[in-house]
Amino acid sequence: MNMPKKTINVAIVGLGNCASSLIQGIYYYGTDNKKDASGLMHENLGGYLPSDIKITAAFDIDQRKVGKDVSEAIFEAPNCTAIFQQEIPHQGVKVKMGRILDGYSDHMVSYPDARRFMPLDAPEPTKADVVRELKEAGVDVLMNYLPVGSQKATEFYAECALEAGVAFVNNIPVFIASNPVWAERFEKAGLPIIGDDIKAQLGATIVHRILTDLFAKRGVAMDRTYQLNTGGNTDFLNMKNQDRLESKKTSKTEAVQSVAAHRLEDENIHVGPSDYVAWQNDNKVCFLRMEGRLFGDVPMNLELRLSVEDSPNSAGVAIDTIRCAKLALDRGKAGVIEGPSAFFCKHPPVQHTDDVARTMTEAFIAGAYIEPVEKRVAAAE
Repeated sequence: MNMPKKTINVAIVGLGNCASSLIQGIYYYGTDNKKDASGLMHENLGGYLPSDIKITAAFDIDQRKVGKDVSEAIFEAPNCTAIFQQEIPHQGVKVKMGRILDGYSDHMVSYPDARRFMPLDAPEPTKADVVRELKEAGVDVLMNYLPVGSQKATEFYAECALEAGVAFVNNIPVFIASNPVWAERFEKAGLPIIGDDIKAQLGATIVHRILTDLFAKRGVAMDRTYQLNTGGNTDFLNMKNQDRLESKKTSKTEAVQSVAAHRLEDENIHVGPSDYVAWQNDNKVCFLRMEGRLFGDVPMNLELRLSVEDSPNSAGVAIDTIRCAKLALDRGKAGVIEGPSAFFCKHPPVQHTDDVARTMTEAFIAGAYIEPVEKRVAAAE
């Protein structure tokens, strides 16, 4: 087994709020006075610390970000997430113009001050340009932070990752890792992939999943449920276009359905983004309701309101996915990395309960393999 390099070189596609929180977190937990690495599985994961992550390439299409150093671009509008790490060292990495394709929704122009959402009018890179940039930057892991609904753009960067020979982490609900064709391509290329659609540390979907699993384990028959979310960042504005929402709704719904005792009929479950409220900025508010029956079919219901800063809520998970992707590279693991995909993502190729997925991920980090409980039970039967 090759000894791991000390650094993990990362390229980011999309310097939005999530990328801002990720980069802030790298330096927040890299300072001497930060002892409690909350939000991370382990401060030291497989020999890698958060401070070992280096951003060596970045792509965006926003005219206020392209051409600027990454340390400046992550604080440019329309980014509106919390700033918890004021000082980010100059990276010496300029944000390059990316491919637009379907990474920008035309409905943005119908909103006030629409020009702040307009892409840069500049030549777009070819696949060869992006591949060359990834290779020259010595990239190990490519992080996809494109907007929801960016099917063609995500496939473009997945192609670039394959050609450049880098691991791919798909943080959005465009199905790459969970698409057997793409999964096989990464496996044949000898490259790891983790995806799809990152879970937050304590977000709407993970809370909904845990409560649904609790209903199942305690024998409560769940009859119907909804999850309604509002927010004011560009992700929520982007999702005002209903045509871009299909994969997002599928990802979030299946994350809940997969841990239910019995699948609910479509009319009895609604999980998904609901509305854009500009003044909320990066604050996301979730309204959750679950209706069920206790012993004797006596009815019960649960209502919950959850308010979180959306982007920092996933940044620690992103740091863990990067380190797991690098461990997979170090160990020559190719294709979908099952445990981390199931634990860190809403729509992995194989859904496992969160406790099983965590056990699998811990085993992966330790360099072992643990057969999922579901497979052992199936084999016994």
